[in-house]
Amino acid sequence: MLRNVMRRGAPLVGINPTPFIHRKLPLLPLKAVVASQVRYLNLHEYQSKQLMAKHNINVQRFAIAETVEQAENAARGLKADEIVIKAQIHAGGRGKGEFSSGLKSGVHLTRDPKKVPELVKQMLGYKLKTNQTTEDGVLVNKVMIAQALDIAKETYFAILMDRDSGGPVMVGSPDGGVDIEHVAATNPSHIFKTNIDIDSGPTKTQTLDMAMKLGFQGKAVEEASEQMQNLYELFLDVDATQVEINPFGLTPQNQVVCFDAKIAFDDNALFKHPDILSMRDTTEEDPREVEAEDCGLNYVGMDGNIGCLGTINLFVLTQVNGAGLALATMDIIKLHGASPANFLDVGGGATTKQVSQAFKILTEDQNVKTILVNIFGGIASCRTIAEGIVDALQNGPKIKIPIVVRLQGNQVEEGKECLRRSGMNLTLRDDLDEAAIESVHLAAS
Repeated sequence: MLRNVMRRGAPLVGINPTPFIHRKLPLLPLKAVVASQVRYLNLHEYQSKQLMAKHNINVQRFAIAETVEQAENAARGLKADEIVIKAQIHAGGRGKGEFSSGLKSGVHLTRDPKKVPELVKQMLGYKLKTNQTTEDGVLVNKVMIAQALDIAKETYFAILMDRDSGGPVMVGSPDGGVDIEHVAATNPSHIFKTNIDIDSGPTKTQTLDMAMKLGFQGKAVEEASEQMQNLYELFLDVDATQVEINPFGLTPQNQVVCFDAKIAFDDNALFKHPDILSMRDTTEEDPREVEAEDCGLNYVGMDGNIGCLGTINLFVLTQVNGAGLALATMDIIKLHGASPANFLDVGGGATTKQVSQAFKILTEDQNVKTILVNIFGGIASCRTIAEGIVDALQNGPKIKIPIVVRLQGNQVEEGKECLRRSGMNLTLRDDLDEAAIESVHLAAS
């Protein structure tokens, strides 16, 4: 099926195609493949290394530590000539970061295992700020203690889904250890791309050719080729959309090693991988988004600081038009000079309980000045949504901020009547533009 889509030239980015490219898996009943929303799953570096090691991919020897004592024992147990200590957070730029303890850099090297506890004491329990974190930084709960290896040669290698090719491709460059975007911009002739047949995978000839283009020589060519084959097996087995190795390196002992990895997953296929899903670390995620996901809501927190009229909370409940209506409502809020505090889409199967929970999440945001409810009723009728609003206002935490409601669609009159009978202080508008203008006005009051 995917091959037919590819021949038509349909783009793959955004449609999560990887479940279709596996080895002739049996078709499942529709209800068996419906999965709850899971935001892009981020793995820590040590977790990516664990997955690679299981697929016979060469990585450094390492251990993970959550206490100073564990770190000390790990450093002694590695029996390495040199040890690298890396803070484990979901952000790049760790080497140039700074801890709230005053320690510079989230990556440290030492040849003396006795120095490891001293360094780890200044990492665990402190926040690490990098150019990819917030100003406040990210709390470090784990550090990776690993064998430090010298790198004689750094290259770049990745397997990913490619829009232009309509399927998986291998991408490589002899210029590793730097941002691949920089290489593509300054030296595009050093970027090599090879299409992969979705039935047979990369051939030995293809991986050998890629290894030589990356500058490997002698016995290292064969080993690099084998590592590429193993990386493709990992790509398939975990339903990845991207496996990026940078650097894909060579040690002075002529061993090919994957020193660092970034793995992106097809979230729609994670229901098949409970072991991978269990690796998810929600401590660095927005707690509102985690709570919303647990309730079956689609929520994305936003800054809401653009404009001079304060912050408006955009609460969009859609069915027929889906997220498109939500985005259009965000646009109209911006058009009238304010900024949305979040994106929230309950979806077509919304229940009264979900709507009530949505209000709870929204009102926990202290920046919110107004709640705009924009409903296009379909399967989730206006009456259902209205009942949820009333339940939230009557039985949930007291909401002191103004609420503007615009209803259209299935059972719109029943929904309006439900809101009127409640006696709640709500502003009803039929026109979305009028509702947006009123929300902006109330937020500025």
